[in-house]
Amino acid sequence: MNITYFINQYPKVSHTFIRREILELENNGFNVQRVSLRGWDTELKDSVDIEEQAKTNYVLNSGLAALLPAFLKSFVSSPRRFAKALKLALKMSKMSERGMLYHVVYLMEACTLANYAKVVKSSHIHAHFGTNSTEVTMLASILSGIDYSFTVHGPEEFDKPLGLHLKEKISHSKFVVAITSYCRSQLFRWADFKDWDKVEIVHCGLDSDFLKGQPAPPVSNNVKKLLCIGRLCEQKGQLLLLKALKKVLDEGENVELVLAGDGEMRADIDKYIADNSLQDNVKITGWISSNEVHDLLLHSDAMILPSFAEGLPVAIMEALAVGRPVLATYIAGIPELITHNKQGILFHAGDVVAIKEAIKSFINMPDDEIKNMVSSGYASVNERHNIETEARKLALLIKGDK
Repeated sequence: MNITYFINQYPKVSHTFIRREILELENNGFNVQRVSLRGWDTELKDSVDIEEQAKTNYVLNSGLAALLPAFLKSFVSSPRRFAKALKLALKMSKMSERGMLYHVVYLMEACTLANYAKVVKSSHIHAHFGTNSTEVTMLASILSGIDYSFTVHGPEEFDKPLGLHLKEKISHSKFVVAITSYCRSQLFRWADFKDWDKVEIVHCGLDSDFLKGQPAPPVSNNVKKLLCIGRLCEQKGQLLLLKALKKVLDEGENVELVLAGDGEMRADIDKYIADNSLQDNVKITGWISSNEVHDLLLHSDAMILPSFAEGLPVAIMEALAVGRPVLATYIAGIPELITHNKQGILFHAGDVVAIKEAIKSFINMPDDEIKNMVSSGYASVNERHNIETEARKLALLIKGDK
């Protein structure tokens, strides 16, 4: 069965879970055509990502002018389908953060995507993220007659559901994937009741690179090393984490923190570290590969994530899979994987004192409790996030055999 995957940017370090999903679908007998808006000029460090880049078709690698032939061909060959798609694209511009011209461009991109899918006789198109990638996929479906589905992760989709027209995207789809029960509940808020049965849960998955059997707990030492993985931005809460870390250090505890990532708040974070003399206790890696993230996990005692908004971060799954407890905020889909004091430590979002207490609780946790936490964490992630199991769920949905 030939299917097409469409993503805004692929491959990408933070999209390793999409790569795993594609490769496992291929293990299930699908021929997967990769199509991405951009990513052909991205510097990649992972050898598998480099291989994936060579397999991917890029819509915008020759600029907007290169989209005109497919745009005109769609208009001439199927004027009724084209008119229907154009009408929907203009409707999608209402309440959108982007003006009408952008949505016409999405239609142009959709013409090219539809052409890619028809060339390989694709029977289904699947998109990740309910943003413009799904709009392009929906329009391509109307142009080509090929049905489509999409995976919603959050939180971006739930910040602006009306502007993204989630209801229309769900209505036109064959099915919709939610990555957690929480995610599904949010889609129910914006979908027509008649479309609720379209929303299915398929978790993001880990492969055998992570799920290798019961891992060893971190080695006990005097300095506890915490790892925070994610873009340096408002919603990830790193500045609150630094405030909490300072309180922990002021109370005499010995702890180090690595911030793995980069982003728009890098300057603010650098300034806070300098102003509060935290240079000896905090390191920022900048952008790194998935393999480097894996190594950092192995050299850490625990992962910490003080986010204000999330879906269910794959980094949490990866930490549990390699035997590292997770300290995280009690939000969104995180409690579906972590029970407080069982697979990790959960704390209230936006609360510096709560973060401080969570860190101190972990620092003072006996080794046997950490060992039990590691064992429980691995069992939880292996049961819920094994890519072989999750890809089979998706395969059945695509085939219509759920």
